[in-house]
Amino acid sequence: MSAEPGHDFPERAVIADFLAYLEQERRLSPYTVRNYRQALHELFDYLRKSGRWTGELDAVPLLLLRSYVIDAQREGISRRTLHLRISAGRAFFRHLLRQGRVQANPLVGLSVPAFRKPLPKFLSERQVERFLDGPRLRLEAGELTPWEACRDQLIFELLYGGGLRISELVALRHGQIDRQRGVARVFGKGRKERLCPLGAAALAILERFRQEFAGAIGQDDPVVVGTNGKPLDPEWVQRRMKTYLRLAELPLDLSPHKLRHSFATHLVNAGADLRIVQELLGHASLATTQIYTHVSLKRLKDAHRAAHPRG
Repeated sequence: MSAEPGHDFPERAVIADFLAYLEQERRLSPYTVRNYRQALHELFDYLRKSGRWTGELDAVPLLLLRSYVIDAQREGISRRTLHLRISAGRAFFRHLLRQGRVQANPLVGLSVPAFRKPLPKFLSERQVERFLDGPRLRLEAGELTPWEACRDQLIFELLYGGGLRISELVALRHGQIDRQRGVARVFGKGRKERLCPLGAAALAILERFRQEFAGAIGQDDPVVVGTNGKPLDPEWVQRRMKTYLRLAELPLDLSPHKLRHSFATHLVNAGADLRIVQELLGHASLATTQIYTHVSLKRLKDAHRAAHPRG
């Protein structure tokens, strides 16, 4: 069920228009747009190869879509990935429905096997402390310059102290930070604006970086930069994080987003109101934030099971 980029069918132009809408009007991240592109190309490649679709967007048979779901499972595609693909298809046809290009959304009546959304991975507070100590240890070992150590410390203190997404971190400009109030004005998914308190540790390392290493900076200059002074690439930050995970003897599959999960989990565990956490994370729905109450409950149950004589 792999896509074949060399084939240029009429629906590809419609998909391209939809992806441009997601990127330019919905302001979704490049990663989300990429996932939508792959999902839609996989779906339509299947429809084409089946020989049972005429090529009309308004005439996609429900039985053929059911076959797609069955065949995807036979190929070993996870239920989570399958849900993502079908969600992309539904969003695509909703868009066409609003434009009047189709009369109905053919995926509305499609059943997909349920899957249990996994609890988010996160670091304990002690693990976070060990991880954040990495730049100092590498500096003392002579592996980093003082500038690099301070910059790396700033990257991870902002991710954990502010609960920022990696895309929000690399896009952050000095003019978005109110150092007196200790908050950053961040633009999240869909360009939705929110205020993120950064915490004392993040503000302290930010001030040190500005005073000792940043030199003359303007309001539009990026906060975290490479040695060339340009904004960092998200993939570079991910690779850099693995260096410090290895140093702290932590699992290498932890990503910068897990620091955001850790930020939220630690707030909930400390008794923060869930709606405040929702606002801090920039979640559109409280249901998205409620996953962290499940994490907190799991820790309580694990502790009870380990310590109670009849656990």
